Amino acid sequence: MLGSGFKAERLRVNLRLVINRLKLLEKKKTELAQKARKEIADYLAAGKDERARIRVEHIIREDYLVEAMEILELELDSGLAESVSTLIWAAPRLQSEVAELKIVADQLCAKYSKEYGKLCRTNQIGTVNDRLMHKLSVEAPPKILVERYLIEIAKNYNVPYEPDSVVMAEAPPGVETDLIDVGFTDDVKKGGPGRGGGGGFTAPVGVPDGTLPMPMPMPMPSPSTPFSYPLPKGPSDFNGLPVGTYQAFPSIHPPQIPATPPSYESVSA
Repeated sequence: MLGSGFKAERLRVNLRLVINRLKLLEKKKTELAQKARKEIADYLAAGKDERARIRVEHIIREDYLVEAMEILELELDSGLAESVSTLIWAAPRLQSEVAELKIVADQLCAKYSKEYGKLCRTNQIGTVNDRLMHKLSVEAPPKILVERYLIEIAKNYNVPYEPDSVVMAEAPPGVETDLIDVGFTDDVKKGGPGRGGGGGFTAPVGVPDGTLPMPMPMPMPSPSTPFSYPLPKGPSDFNGLPVGTYQAFPSIHPPQIPATPPSYESVSA
């Protein structure tokens, strides 16, 4: 039986609103990221390496946020169990950017029960998208990733920069070349529109009307050993909610949506 607060039409409308708002935010943040790279290049040219390093950490977080939005956008149309749990998990973390996402999560909790919503918010359900959780992690970006951003920005804006030798020496073999590919073109180096933007990696080419197409997703590193997401250090608070990965409960899943509507018997007066 559906929760008493569930309204299918309200859910449908807000799902479409979330998709549209995510697309707008992705485009806006991509354009801002391109401008920020030039600002970082100016810091490097002025010898303000520490300030550039702090600024690039913010750029990395914004790039991750854009990629998280792209993943979430795909979840709005994909398989039921992962999509439902991922949307509910992401709502408190992105509702300041996409207000309608909270309405969507509330409607899903009304449909599948409040208890199911609690399990999703802490990922005790075990079906939240791993890549999305990684992109929305509150941990600082790896130092090697910060250095690679600075190296590529400096190179493509023709600014001298000497990377931190200690950080570069500690990087695992293969990471230096596989971790990032900003992909600027010559017109960016000359100050014109070009490549760059959300994701911080292979970025889109501007079109004549000034708009930017959606950025390509970040290529995953390919070190000598298979990549695995780091285990959490136990639950921690996030906006008053416990955050962490717990043992999955495979028996708890959203109920299947019936293929045909239920039939109702007529009720005589």
